[in-house]
Amino acid sequence: MAFADIPGPQRNPSDPKPRRILSGMRPTGRLHLGNYYGALYNWLKLQDNFRCYYFVADWHAITTEYEAPQDISGYIPEMLVDWLSVGLDPEKSTLFVQSAIPEHCELYLIFGMFTPVPWLERNPTYKDQMEQLAHKDLATYGFLGYPVLQAADILMYKADGVPVGVDQVPHVEMTREIARRFNHLYKPIFPEPEALLTEIPKLTGTDGRKMSKSYDNCIYLSDSPEVMAQKVRQMTTDTQRPYRRDPGEPDRCLAFPFHRLNLPKERLAEITTECRAANLGCVDCKKLLAESLLNNMLPIQERRRYFEAHPDEVRDILHQGNKRAREQARKTMSEVRDAIGFNLEFQLWV
Repeated sequence: MAFADIPGPQRNPSDPKPRRILSGMRPTGRLHLGNYYGALYNWLKLQDNFRCYYFVADWHAITTEYEAPQDISGYIPEMLVDWLSVGLDPEKSTLFVQSAIPEHCELYLIFGMFTPVPWLERNPTYKDQMEQLAHKDLATYGFLGYPVLQAADILMYKADGVPVGVDQVPHVEMTREIARRFNHLYKPIFPEPEALLTEIPKLTGTDGRKMSKSYDNCIYLSDSPEVMAQKVRQMTTDTQRPYRRDPGEPDRCLAFPFHRLNLPKERLAEITTECRAANLGCVDCKKLLAESLLNNMLPIQERRRYFEAHPDEVRDILHQGNKRAREQARKTMSEVRDAIGFNLEFQLWV
């Protein structure tokens, strides 16, 4: 595959124990290229160097979709197929569903008992989301407290690192604060995870706005090659280049970031020169983009067809991932209960 390189964190070879990574996605719709380049592509690189836990964040999805939670479960199998299709390896990464691990709720409850409300109220992402989702009633305890659930997700597996964009750094910092507070109040059992900043490409949808299913401007991983090619042809390019004879400017072109992700540097330099010299028109440029994108998506689509034809294998992968995740969760909660004095054996003895 000829994808351009997107830098990601690397494991220190001198570290005798693989570091643990945790990340998740909310199952609120089909995954698109923004999800792939923004997160999944980096997950693939991480799984070769770290012990990774990747989970379907269905409880998190309820924080904004609580009026229709029944719709969430329908996206879970498709999300897992997308993950497997892009190359996530269940032998390298533990893939699981958040709600299948009830220990998350228990740890969330315990953390909530000592997390100060001002920590949650000052969360900048909370304020931004309240504004962006003004059409929803999000004045709920669950929405205010979701960073505490995130902390439970991360610390349950004693993750050392969490791959995030800049906007999610406050959540990781709150997790560090919660870990420090627990360790100080009870017993030092949790690491303080690092935010692993990932270089997330700034991609827009086919109409130039943020790629979002609500705008109907997404190129989905599950789209057929024909549909992908058609959507590429519809993409907004350089709005300041009205005629084919006019010189273009790739840095203005809303489709050009996709070239950067799908072409080798040498070919990218050629296209840049041809565009600025008006030797390459937007129509022909998008044809080249469709060709390179479909070529790079071909292995993903082939794997998708395989997993769609073998649903029992997908279910088994999820079952095994849930099992491994719960084994670790039970170990962590045993330590937590002992640390706070809620030892089951002691309770039974009383």
